[in-house]
Amino acid sequence: MTIKIFYFISINIISFILMGWDKLSAIKHQWRIPENSLIGISLIGGAIGTFLGMITFHHKTKKKRFQLGIPLCILENIYLLFK
Repeated sequence: MTIKIFYFISINIISFILMGWDKLSAIKHQWRIPENSLIGISLIGGAIGTFLGMITFHHKTKKKRFQLGIPLCILENIYLLFK
């Protein structure tokens, strides 16, 4: 269980950083992280970090794919964590 918790904490920190990085890239009109990559990292355990990044950086909050998809990913992540 310890390795699983370490993994979830790590992947959520990474997903939070990626949301901040993508927001900064959007502001600077630079290369962006593809939405599929952000959703993908959420599916493999980083949904809470992505959600916190959405709130903190006000990023992707108007996109239906993120409004609906990230909460579903959070439920999936919780299921996988306690499975």
